Amino acid sequence: MSKPKIIQFLKRKNPNINKKNLEKILDIFVQQITNSLVNKKSIGIKSLGTFFIKEIKEKKQARNPKTGEIIYVPKRNKIRFRASKRLKELINK
Repeated sequence: MSKPKIIQFLKRKNPNINKKNLEKILDIFVQQITNSLVNKKSIGIKSLGTFFIKEIKEKKQARNPKTGEIIYVPKRNKIRFRASKRLKELINK
């Protein structure tokens, strides 16, 4: 679902809040999640799940599958998501 569709959905659910305020609320929400992940803090939303950072170790040798060349892969951070039990149950019905 795209950002404009989320805002339309929120507008239908909350007709008393104008569109600009809904956009600001969504932007603040996304910015707070981003800031927390940049600071390597996990974010837990009870009915949705948990976003967290996982550090991927460096690999001294890896192979480029296209060329077969041996390359170095530095350590990096990846964003992970662990779905809540409730979300898993809803998806698997």
